[in-house]
Amino acid sequence: MLPPQVVEWRRTRWGPVGVTWKRVDEVSRIAVAGATGTLGSRIRDRLSSGGHTVVPISRSAGVDLHTGEGLAEALSGVDVVVDASNAFPTDPSADLVGTLAGATRRLLEVAEEMGVERGVVVSISNVESPAFDHVPYYVAKREQEKIVAASGLRTSMVKTTQWHEFATNPAAVTLGSEEVLVQDWLIQPVAADAVAEVVADHALDRSTPARVELAGPEQIRLPTLTRRLLSVRQDDRPVRIVPPGLPALSDGVLLAPESAEIVGPTVAEWLEVYAGHRS
Repeated sequence: MLPPQVVEWRRTRWGPVGVTWKRVDEVSRIAVAGATGTLGSRIRDRLSSGGHTVVPISRSAGVDLHTGEGLAEALSGVDVVVDASNAFPTDPSADLVGTLAGATRRLLEVAEEMGVERGVVVSISNVESPAFDHVPYYVAKREQEKIVAASGLRTSMVKTTQWHEFATNPAAVTLGSEEVLVQDWLIQPVAADAVAEVVADHALDRSTPARVELAGPEQIRLPTLTRRLLSVRQDDRPVRIVPPGLPALSDGVLLAPESAEIVGPTVAEWLEVYAGHRS
């Protein structure tokens, strides 16, 4: 049961045209699955700083999305559940699609059983492209989106392009002792902080749309992004460009769709903030 509606004004976007403000409903208790991850930790911190009670759903908090252990207890009394998890199987030989999809299904089913009012699920832009028909991780994301659509829990979905933080992601970047190998992806990255802000808005506001797509303001080659980040880190290892295993990744299959909302800083602005945090 949500508390009585109150009027609150809060910043809702960090974009090239500045900041906008809107009224949101006050939500008292929000569960965040994947609360220790790159995005989940930012969502958790943003909600906590706004005075909301955040319930972390992660193995370190004693909750296992694979088995459901501790899940009902974590969701007891929760108003909204946010799924920013990447519940990869602990067994490398396990079925990736079944494991990731099963975690999402279990989370939403238990949330509905426990009387959670709403859900917000994070996904990836363009996973529906035929280019990914044989890529298990993207197929798993498709299955998760189908589960969300069929769920009895009222759920909104936030789909995003790769984050700026993908610059060192081992899915496409190998950090060697002498050099850094980077697959030649063409991407339109968005800052994880900007995504976290939008996700938090969705968690707090009942009137948000059922689906939104987010992207950053500029396209960039992943090797260039990685090279610029290493420079800010004062890391002089050379970047060597290698072709991606899937040629479509180099051709821009992950660029933002036309319907995407452009949010967050440019790469230069993000790197400036990153450098400031390191100083």
